[in-house]
Amino acid sequence: MVVQQIRNATVTVEYKGQKFLVDPMFSKKGEFDSFGPAARDDRNPIVDLPFSVDKIMDDVDAVIVTHTHEDHFDQAAKEQLPKNIKLFMQDEKDANLARKAGFTNIEVMKEGNSTTFKGVKLTEVDGRHGYGKMAEAMGNVMGVVFQHPQEKTLYIAGDTVWYSQVKKNIDTYKPEVLILNGGQNQFLEGGPLIMGKEDVYQVYKAAPKAKILVSHMEAVNHWGLSRKELKTFIKDKGITSNVLVPDDGETISF
Repeated sequence: MVVQQIRNATVTVEYKGQKFLVDPMFSKKGEFDSFGPAARDDRNPIVDLPFSVDKIMDDVDAVIVTHTHEDHFDQAAKEQLPKNIKLFMQDEKDANLARKAGFTNIEVMKEGNSTTFKGVKLTEVDGRHGYGKMAEAMGNVMGVVFQHPQEKTLYIAGDTVWYSQVKKNIDTYKPEVLILNGGQNQFLEGGPLIMGKEDVYQVYKAAPKAKILVSHMEAVNHWGLSRKELKTFIKDKGITSNVLVPDDGETISF
């Protein structure tokens, strides 16, 4: 397994001979409006891609969109992705948005059910994009579990906070590698929308033998947790060998 952090929640995963692109945001720096109201009002994304879209797309076999917020499936991605590429989405609402953009090879996943793509078993699992009324406003999100007999089990949690279902997903699938969206993104009101450092620590305690990669950091205006602060936190907790905080463009192999 090879995971490459691209930018924000955009990652590529090479898994048993297949290359998956997750949550593509291809916009150039400052190409769309800020999210908010938040502590910063920079136009998004607030950083450039580490390299070209062509390089990101090299040998990609399928795309997974955990949900269709602009920082996970933006207009640039809709325009630049091949319209016949295999696209996994969480529900018909998201699939219809992709169909309107011209995509023709969409598979809608169902929570708790598995599908197989060229030998790789993919299972949709639930997440919760924030707390209370904010989570309701943010809408449905999914995570995905990757399984193959010759690979480590991978759990991409997606845009979720730590809550009982994430613990259940870990207990059920026993992932050896996890990718968390951990930038503690939030608006001025409503609380965190995704994991922060304490959430990451709860995941570590639930899966103490796993490798945990933290993504979705310092790329859109409403981020609340920096890489520097998270690295200091995991160092203080003594878990630097378990929790990895890759830079944009960095590749990690398992």
